[in-house]
Amino acid sequence: MGINSTKLKVAVLMGGMSSEREISLLTGQAVLDALKRIGVDAVPVEADRDAVEKVKQAEVDIVFIALHGRYGEDGCVQGALELAGIPYTGSGVAASAIAMGKVLTKDICRAHSVPTPDYHLFSSNISEEELINIGVNMPIVVKPANGGSSIGITICEKQEQVFPAIIKAFEFDTEVLLEQFIRGPLITIGIVADTILPAIEIEPKLGFYDYDNKYTAGATDYHIPAKVSRKIEQEAIEMTLTVHRALGCKGMSRSEVIVDGSDKCWFIEINTIPGMTETSLLPKAALQKGISFDGLVKMILQEALERDVEGING
Repeated sequence: MGINSTKLKVAVLMGGMSSEREISLLTGQAVLDALKRIGVDAVPVEADRDAVEKVKQAEVDIVFIALHGRYGEDGCVQGALELAGIPYTGSGVAASAIAMGKVLTKDICRAHSVPTPDYHLFSSNISEEELINIGVNMPIVVKPANGGSSIGITICEKQEQVFPAIIKAFEFDTEVLLEQFIRGPLITIGIVADTILPAIEIEPKLGFYDYDNKYTAGATDYHIPAKVSRKIEQEAIEMTLTVHRALGCKGMSRSEVIVDGSDKCWFIEINTIPGMTETSLLPKAALQKGISFDGLVKMILQEALERDVEGING
């Protein structure tokens, strides 16, 4: 069954219980509107504990997952849908779980010779004395080990900033990552189906690319094409492709790479369900390549439908 089939019915799974719920609702509504514009019978489904049952009752052909964060982007809902025999967009269980876990992603990077910043992982609160004994070199980034949308992240320039930042990060996760901070341009590269989208260089007007700068219109400048050299851009693209393929990502992904003062690229993270809001980067990059928002949604859905026909799980 293809998108042009008059019988195709799609459930857009949105909302959820993670700290990124509000962004998911924006993504879901944008996707829902796009599907209707291209003639698809699409219905919204709130991603609560009864989500799979509601999807079954809706009698849809496929689910467009518009969830971000825990339970939606980490393989949980993907596994539930697979057990129910319901096709869905995007990456499968394993790729979703690995990409959501920043440490697992780093392990994959290192196994494939992709540079990624050094880190320390904590699974419980530690004392300031223990922190000092570890000997963390400044500056560092303190972040929840699982999650996205830059929620709970702090860049620490001084030792005394670290402990409060750890406490803050533990509000969003049971594990916290202390990561070497790399200074330099932040590049993001999206992949949709088999299409590599143009690199975008991200330049916040104030501070770093946190939640507010990410989702506040006008707070960040986006350079397309990126201001870095084409050689560096190509290195970042190759790095992104390596990680995307190593994780087994499907449908779409958006990765972030930082270029240091020596023009060395460092892989930071990969998102398997990038945001699809009016300020989101995947639609910006797609538009630069001549792909409209509706066209982008259609590509993601078509890729998933083709995999379903071939009998390949998400």
